[in-house]
Amino acid sequence: MRDEQLLERIVVDQKVMVGKPIIKGTRLTVEFILITLAHGAAISEILDEYSGLSEDDIKACMLFASKSMEDSSFMPLTEAAV
Repeated sequence: MRDEQLLERIVVDQKVMVGKPIIKGTRLTVEFILITLAHGAAISEILDEYSGLSEDDIKACMLFASKSMEDSSFMPLTEAAV
């Protein structure tokens, strides 16, 4: 699936979740999905928990986050040990 097709799965609506990016047709934020993955959940576990989601929805969240970072400077939260 092309990037544009994946990104069409992510929408922003000020009336839903205070305007945070969400997966279209849900109230699940991109942030929630990414945090869930970061805490060790497998994609299959998320899909089992939220039956309306697809693997492409999860991929869309990751792509959205990646694209969001393209034009920003990343600053580590702590200094690396030298």
